[in-house]
Amino acid sequence: MARVLSVNISEKKGVIKHPIEKGYFEVEHGLVGDAHAGKWHRQVSLLGKESIDKMKSLGIDGFCTGKFAENITTEGIDLFKLPVGTKLKIGETLMEVTQIGKECHVGCQIRTLVGDCIMPREGIFTRVLEAGWIKPGDKIEVVRER
Repeated sequence: MARVLSVNISEKKGVIKHPIEKGYFEVEHGLVGDAHAGKWHRQVSLLGKESIDKMKSLGIDGFCTGKFAENITTEGIDLFKLPVGTKLKIGETLMEVTQIGKECHVGCQIRTLVGDCIMPREGIFTRVLEAGWIKPGDKIEVVRER
């Protein structure tokens, strides 16, 4: 079963996100209080534990939830294999996948440290279609694939 491992937030851009007990996700905005939220196509970022484990396998310690600037850390779902347009029921919310991967920004701390970063290949972005709370342990369900 796919589930949420962590909900992560950063109040400022350019800093690592930290886990929170639960987060409220607004329609066409994203995680309330997160610096990356707003009316655009990358309102919420998601990354799987499985992807984080790939980076850990390179022998680098210290990778945990939020270190890749993801709002939601997941387990049990291959996020990057979902096509754009896929709808996901996560906690009380409904989200739509809008983008797979992204370019690392200049000065990406992880790429500088390790020489690679998994977010550009395996992280995904969504927009919020139905608002609600998300907390660790919440189920993730693929509603419809294009």
